[in-house]
Amino acid sequence: MNILWLGHGSFRIEIGGEVLLIDPWIDGNPMMEGQDTEAALKGATQILVTHGHGDHTGGVADLSKRTGVPVNAIVELAGALTAQGAVEGHAFNKGGTVRFGEVAVTMVPASHSSSMPVDGTARYMGMETGFIISGEGHTIYFSGDTTIMADMDWIGAYHKPDIGILSAGGYYTMDMKAAAWAAKRYFDFKTVIPCHYRTFPALEQSAEALTRGLPGVDVIEPQVMQAITL
Repeated sequence: MNILWLGHGSFRIEIGGEVLLIDPWIDGNPMMEGQDTEAALKGATQILVTHGHGDHTGGVADLSKRTGVPVNAIVELAGALTAQGAVEGHAFNKGGTVRFGEVAVTMVPASHSSSMPVDGTARYMGMETGFIISGEGHTIYFSGDTTIMADMDWIGAYHKPDIGILSAGGYYTMDMKAAAWAAKRYFDFKTVIPCHYRTFPALEQSAEALTRGLPGVDVIEPQVMQAITL
């Protein structure tokens, strides 16, 4: 399995013969400037979107239309992106599981907000979400944009993820210290990868507090377009 950070909250996950693009904000993402965007998208089989904000959905409909890759998201958001020309995938909901070959993806709650501009007005796009991704003997908790929430208790106990990809930049989401507390309190991760940081000055620029707060856990600070192989 290879996990590639595409900057901010965007990822490419190569798992079980699938190539999943999660919240692929490519156009306008300052962390993707100068990067090989075609390599980031090559061979993609599915797009997963956690919520409607522009730093997660920006350009997704056009990307899907251009590449022919289906978009999967909560019902309201999936419908809005399909209306913009995205290839229709699964419009599912929290607790639902979809399968792509040998990979299972379950939608789980997050605690944030979700809207997207439609005709110049911000429109509600269904609730914000995260994903549990299972394949190759691993289970990934992809938190999406969230703060600490009580739902993490059952997500950790029920799904038992060994890998956490956690939004931890602060300001819009939990920060590194909070992410470390949540990981220790609710999960038994072997590997943690922070994201949604370093993009803008308002966000945390280092995962030092996360690493310090999780002794014994392999905290990997990702570098854009450099594969993390697990």
